[in-house]
Formats: sequence, structure tokens, C-alpha cells
Amino acid sequence: MTHRPAPTDIDIHPLLAGRWSPRAYGEQPVAHADVLALLEAARWAPSAYNVQPWRFLVFEKTRNAAAFEDAFATLVPFNQTWNRNAQVLIAVLADTLNAKGEVNPNASYDTGAAALALLLEAHARGLAAHSMSGFDAKALRDAFGIAERYTPLAVISVAHHGDVGVLSDALAEREQAPRKRLPVVDIAQFGGWKN
Repeated sequence: MTHRPAPTDIDIHPLLAGRWSPRAYGEQPVAHADVLALLEAARWAPSAYNVQPWRFLVFEKTRNAAAFEDAFATLVPFNQTWNRNAQVLIAVLADTLNAKGEVNPNASYDTGAAALALLLEAHARGLAAHSMSGFDAKALRDAFGIAERYTPLAVISVAHHGDVGVLSDALAEREQAPRKRLPVVDIAQFGGWKN
């Protein structure tokens, strides 16, 4: 299942409405050129003072299977179950310091914008991409010698869309469940803040 547009209350761009977080992955490799395009999309995200604090640690199963397996091992067991066919893992890191060595309070926000650009480019290319917080940041840091100034925020898995039948019954049900979000009235206030 590759097409699951969100049932939006107001029409939005199809690229945004169509992006979702699939778990059914196919086994065919993702082209390195596509991986580079995902990173290029992320590169052009906005950032405060144009600091560009995002960093990505990329693991391609076909290019370096050993490094991919080391990264895969940092995923929580639940995420490992449905990522068996993932072809690319991308660790999303925020550089918490600016060029002067001062703390960048916008690092996580800006890095999130870059990660979303990456996810949208994956969707635009017909790829399946799923951002995960379920990973062991310390294990990732230790396995790959990531300096303290870089905060691991997420791991994004990328693959071609696959058959829902490869998933457990519980995950297949989640994969096909109606998409839901809070209504706009619950997430936005206009003209002032009311608790």
C-alpha cells in the first residue's frame, strides 16, 4: 500500500497529505542516487541564522552491510521486527553548538525541519520512509564515535514499499488503520493563549 492520503479537513498539497510512515518494506535496494537526493532536500531546509545544524549518519545496506547491521542493532527490538527489509538507515543528529562554540537553542527545531524535508523527498520519489525515536542513542553514539556536541534525535529507515502481508497481524492492522490527527482547534489558538 503506497497511497494513503490524509483525510484533511481543508485541502492541502498532495505531497503533504500523502506522506505517511509505512512499515511494510520491500527487499529491493534503494539507489544511492536517491539517498543523495534525500540528503540534498534536507540540505535546503531553513535554519535560524542559516547555521544548518543538521547532520546525518547514513547506512546503506548494499554499500556497507557491516555498518548497516551495527546501526540496525541500535534500534529497539520492536522497530527491528518491522525494519528487517529496510535498505537505508539515516541517523538524524543536531549539532548543538554554533561556529563560535556557543549553545544553539534552535538546533533541534532546525534539524527537525531538515528531517521533514528528507521525508517529503522520499515520499515524492515513491519511497517508504519512517522516522523513529525508538533507538538507543548511547549505543549509536558509542558504536560510531559520535562527539558529545551532536545529539542523536531520530533514525529514519528508508526502503521501497512492500507487501503488508510481511507484517505481523497487529502491525498490518496498524498499517491499514484510518489516519488520524488532532483537529486544528486543538492545536492552534488565535490572538492569544488560553490554558
